[in-house]
Amino acid sequence: MIAAQRTGAILKQIHRLIGGVGIKMVQKVKGEGKKRIVAVLPPGDDDSPEVLNSVKRGLGLREWLEGMGHEYIVTAEKDPGTDFDKLLPSTDIVITTPFWPAYLTKDRLLKAKQLELSLTAGVGSDHVDLHTAAQKGITVAEVTGCNVESVAESEVMRILLLVRNFVEGYRQAVDGEWNIPKLTKDAYDLKGKTVGTVAAGRIGCHVIKRLKEFGVNLLYYGRHRKPKAEELGAKFQPDLNKFLAECDVITINCPLTDKTRQMFDKETIGKMKKGSWLVNNARGAICDPPAVVDALKSGQLRGLPYP
Repeated sequence: MIAAQRTGAILKQIHRLIGGVGIKMVQKVKGEGKKRIVAVLPPGDDDSPEVLNSVKRGLGLREWLEGMGHEYIVTAEKDPGTDFDKLLPSTDIVITTPFWPAYLTKDRLLKAKQLELSLTAGVGSDHVDLHTAAQKGITVAEVTGCNVESVAESEVMRILLLVRNFVEGYRQAVDGEWNIPKLTKDAYDLKGKTVGTVAAGRIGCHVIKRLKEFGVNLLYYGRHRKPKAEELGAKFQPDLNKFLAECDVITINCPLTDKTRQMFDKETIGKMKKGSWLVNNARGAICDPPAVVDALKSGQLRGLPYP
């Protein structure tokens, strides 16, 4: 279902660029105004029809695009000097994904003489030099909201994996070990804990909605109050330092920007409650990896055992 939703949203974005807002309008440009569309997708040979996000399946767009007379090229090569760089100067539309991004740097955008649209088959545009794209009049679009349910569910799963110490239990089951003290010393009930989300947008609110049933205290931090989050039972904490000190679990749901890059560094993590859990389901660069590792080693953060 998610794959179908993404494909439908991608089609809408392409419709707008190459002839209007509907298929009837797109059909009018068949044979005139042919576009070169390059999709950079993960390699894979899975034959399941549900798996569209691969070179083999091409997001399910090939038949439709080529039927309209457009050229559709799908490649997994995205590094400097590969086919993507060779194709870019004559490409009108680039489609890429958050987990296999073709980085549109300033240098690449300056060489992309024909580029009109950079489309993310998912959410996020941090792989695009937005300043250069704006200067060149290139539209940067994404499929906003396509992954809200999936991300919210996986986020709650990660919280439970950490708080219940599930990974240690799984390891013992696989290894045939039976060490109850080792398992239970880091396993806790989620009920009664204070869980806070950094940002309470679409995904943040879906996480709050799901966590409410666990009997937790819910907080959210952000630049503005979010009525929807408060309707779901979360309290607004505008002071970051107080937010950090109050939460047993912090989950990150904000976009990656210049302001949020490395937001959770040594100083920020040091202000969190000792022995708390940190779940980053957003972009990795929001956290400083060495700081997270040091915090796990010292016990400032609780989580997977670290050697």
